Amino acid sequence: MAIDPSRTFKPINIALLTVSDTRTAADDTSGDILAERIKAAGHRLAARAIERDDADALVQRLNNWIDDTGIDAIVSTGGTGLTGRDVTPEALDRVKERDIPGFGELFRMVSYSTIGTSTIQSRACAVLARGTYVFALPGSNGAVKDGWDGILAEQLDSRNRPCNFVELMPRLREA
Repeated sequence: MAIDPSRTFKPINIALLTVSDTRTAADDTSGDILAERIKAAGHRLAARAIERDDADALVQRLNNWIDDTGIDAIVSTGGTGLTGRDVTPEALDRVKERDIPGFGELFRMVSYSTIGTSTIQSRACAVLARGTYVFALPGSNGAVKDGWDGILAEQLDSRNRPCNFVELMPRLREA
């Protein structure tokens, strides 16, 4: 489990979606943290948006980005809790082809070391949709740091061994 410096880094195009009824571009701190980390890792921020907690609006945005050949992965923040307005996992269910169950499991393990049993309230998840990875993180600053630093930074790095999400990308649309 390490970055292999003999391998070539392959930057990917990542879209960033903040799901919130209240955040704006001026106060989207969790989105800002992710945007900074995406760029610092050497990837390209292909798109960025804020959508309200509305499953239909989220599905429309996700489908537009999934169908955009210039986007390899989508990372969202927000809408993964247990309240009535938290509908990000339900939106992912409507666009997915396959679940990536280990993502949510690993997120909660990483998050447990930061916030203890409160991590049980997170429905962080990930799916594969028409060849595009979609990762849904909670909306707090700490959660996006846990998700990026503890999982995505390595799995979206083509040099990560023994395996990573990037090396699978050419095969994601196989029948």
